[in-house]
Amino acid sequence: MARKPARAHEDREVFGQARIQPRRARAELEFEEATILGALFGQFDANLVQIENRLGVFISARGNRAQIEGPEDSVARARDVLKTMHQRLLSGQELDPGAVESIIMMSAEPTLEGIVSGDDGAPSIMIRTRKKTIVPRSATQIEYMRALASRDIIFALGPAGTGKTYVAVAQAVSQLITGSVQRLILSRPAVEAGERLGFLPGDMKDKVDPYLRPLYDALYDCMPPEQVERRLASGEIEIAPIAFMRGRTLAESFIILDEAQNTTPAQMKMFLTRFGQNSRMVICGDPNQVDIPGGPQMSGLNDAVQRLEGVEGIAVTRFTSSDVVRHPIVGRIVDAYEGQHG
Repeated sequence: MARKPARAHEDREVFGQARIQPRRARAELEFEEATILGALFGQFDANLVQIENRLGVFISARGNRAQIEGPEDSVARARDVLKTMHQRLLSGQELDPGAVESIIMMSAEPTLEGIVSGDDGAPSIMIRTRKKTIVPRSATQIEYMRALASRDIIFALGPAGTGKTYVAVAQAVSQLITGSVQRLILSRPAVEAGERLGFLPGDMKDKVDPYLRPLYDALYDCMPPEQVERRLASGEIEIAPIAFMRGRTLAESFIILDEAQNTTPAQMKMFLTRFGQNSRMVICGDPNQVDIPGGPQMSGLNDAVQRLEGVEGIAVTRFTSSDVVRHPIVGRIVDAYEGQHG
């Protein structure tokens, strides 16, 4: 990745009138933990180059010091980004280009420093599981994680790749291992099979596994595989297709409904009214990806949000393409498709 340091001629107006030059600044950071500098700076300083190209600064790394030069605001953001990356490595998390990009995007948020370090006595926003600690990777994830920690029912709306389901599973695993809930229930409409699960071979788990693979992937990412299998066998983690939820009361449980845009209003009402004492329910879906006959007008997710937004105890978090935490091109793909349909 080539460096793109800012040049003087880039600060001129197109119309020939010189604009006010941004104030230049210089900042220096010193890191005591030499063992993590390689991961911090990246192979061949790739992480530093990524920060330079995104923020328009120049970073010089020598030994355990990093010097940042450029416009004053950009230098401040680059300093915060490096401090956040350093903190993540100290807490045992890994850094990849996607994580660095997310930190750069969040550096524009005024609450970043408080989120990372817990300033002013406020606890850092994070979810701890057996295998990793999850911290917010977009501004909307901050709002989402706060809702997951405080609300009874949370609707998470938005495109793929924004972390809706992954963060919900992480919160569920955290509450399961701390004992604040007794069961984790995963549900999803099996739209592709027309809910005729009896035509598929195997037991109930075999029938619905293909539809719940994203939830399984998140589970195995947050919990050792042997624990996932043991809790599945004991019923602590339960696979419950929405077609089989009628008549149940789900108490002491963390319930996740994925792909909720493919429920009907009747299914959504039935699902929501399963809510029991000391439970938490998260409904994830993309209102723009409705696969059931009738399209968005027949979606139980859209109907429920219209009816319930603003009701006490219920939170609605809306993600956009700018919150995509996969490869940045995914966000551009989402914009292209939504713009086409808009």
